[in-house]
Amino acid sequence: MPEPTIQVLFLLLLLVLLLLHSASSSAEDFRFSLENEDGDVKRYHFPDNFLFGTTTSAYQVEGGHLEDGKGLSNWDVFSRIAGKIKNGDTGNVADNHCHLFMEDINLLHSLGVNAYRFSISWSGILLNIFGKVNPTGIKFYNNIIDNLLLRRIEPFVTIPS
Repeated sequence: MPEPTIQVLFLLLLLVLLLLHSASSSAEDFRFSLENEDGDVKRYHFPDNFLFGTTTSAYQVEGGHLEDGKGLSNWDVFSRIAGKIKNGDTGNVADNHCHLFMEDINLLHSLGVNAYRFSISWSGILLNIFGKVNPTGIKFYNNIIDNLLLRRIEPFVTIPS
């Protein structure tokens, strides 16, 4: 799969903004109006505490199939069933986020986002079904969180079921 581009990240940011705007409980929270003088959306149209962010899913971006103690996920197994996934694609490499996460975080920072929602892969942090922890997997996610915080990007972590 190709590496994420700024255009893809921008589209994700726009989607998040639209969802947050539509989910707002109070229209007064937003000073943005489509009728402003230049028609552009400006950061100051939003409350000071508004979070502009992007999101990813572990299987769709990480890659690193069976590296550093990572086990098989349900998606690893499912994607190998003939006919289930178009072209037989897998997440073995995906966007190679496991090797390029610093570049990805720098892209987020260059976009000016202040929030990033990402998922942690169970198969990356647990070595087996008995719960033995994979220290390399924990270190990977800690590195992501630490580097987001250094760039003033708030991490929002999910662990899918």
